[in-house]
Amino acid sequence: MMTAAREHHTVPLSVLLKRELANERVEKPEILYGQACQSKKGEDFTFLKTECQRIVGDGVTTYSVFGLFDGHNGSAAAIYTKENLLNNVIAAMPSDLNRDEWVAALPRALVAGFVKTDKDFQQRARTSGTTVTFAVIEGLVITVASVGDSRCILESAEGDLYYLSEDHRLECNEEERERITASGGEVGRLNTGGGAEIGPLRCWPGGLCLSRSIGDVDVGEYIVPVPYVKQIKLSTGGGRLIISSDGVWDALSEEVALDCCRGMPVEAAAAQIVKEAVQVKGLRDDTTCIVIDIVPPEKPAAPLPPPKKLGRGVFKSMFRKKSPEYSSQIDKEYLEPDVVEELFEEGSAMLSERLDTKYPICKMFKLFKCAVCQVEIKPDEGFSIHVGSSDYGKLHPWDGPFLCSSCQEKKEAMEGKRPPGDRHSSDSD
Repeated sequence: MMTAAREHHTVPLSVLLKRELANERVEKPEILYGQACQSKKGEDFTFLKTECQRIVGDGVTTYSVFGLFDGHNGSAAAIYTKENLLNNVIAAMPSDLNRDEWVAALPRALVAGFVKTDKDFQQRARTSGTTVTFAVIEGLVITVASVGDSRCILESAEGDLYYLSEDHRLECNEEERERITASGGEVGRLNTGGGAEIGPLRCWPGGLCLSRSIGDVDVGEYIVPVPYVKQIKLSTGGGRLIISSDGVWDALSEEVALDCCRGMPVEAAAAQIVKEAVQVKGLRDDTTCIVIDIVPPEKPAAPLPPPKKLGRGVFKSMFRKKSPEYSSQIDKEYLEPDVVEELFEEGSAMLSERLDTKYPICKMFKLFKCAVCQVEIKPDEGFSIHVGSSDYGKLHPWDGPFLCSSCQEKKEAMEGKRPPGDRHSSDSD
């Protein structure tokens, strides 16, 4: 052991200082955004907020939030979610976390916030629903939570394409079809009589072609609000995010969407993507796009003229770091590679898996509050999130997080453990 310790190479102080200074420069990139929409039904809504505080009132703005809500059967769910989702996510975050802990806790808080927003809206007994694509940008870390079929993609400064959301269309997601049928729903196409079936696969009752959404009180709670969540850390070169409703993705591939606006500023880029989509398919649906550029503070003084054939290099030049005047062998040996890193990805619809406390943050959940709706619960009134799971027999009675009775009933309904006719028994008062 002593020999191994002597042979371990220490990182020179000069390299550590250089790395720390570099992190300070790039952890606060400039956020540029633009949006565009051509409306058919008036059910698409966006949320754009760039000056958010982790600690309210301290005057330090740290993160930005961008949301796209594509409503169906009316706009009530989309409007309600736009107005309440961020507050519900933040309410599920402990108040005394440092920056790294806050970022690590965000995926679980997003799950809790989505479920609470859905639960609160359903109690209003409105029948509309909405897809949600919700992106939180903290420094170079991007966390995206999504239900439905709007999409979020990233093109990094290196020219690579990343998918930061997942489609929850029954037509293309076999795992979701199996989950719904196992929970008590039925999946099939619209029957026009005489055995003829048309259109995409839908969930019955209700006829929704999505397996996850917020709202849709008339469909059944196996259409769940539990989001797919992906968290990545950008390279210091930055990147471009595109968040669009299905009006865009039904007409354009991700590559075409990126190519058609490459080199354009964000407002023009969003407008161009919408224009291209409408030209391909016509205005059959609300067609909405948000374009976000995450730009490091140091930008090239004068970009080179674009090549004759437009390619990923044009976008890359917008975010290229300045070349250092010199580079030592020590720097090459000890500085981490500057690439996009995947920090977190989870798409399970099971709350017991999504709200588990495996991540080593002692205060991830408040002991005497419901992990979803944050109401105060007494020690003998809460239900462990693990109740009913195969591991429950191995756990202690105090192993949380915990749910209040109404959130426990919602969890059971989403998992098909409560009869559909009994779904609002706890909300009748």
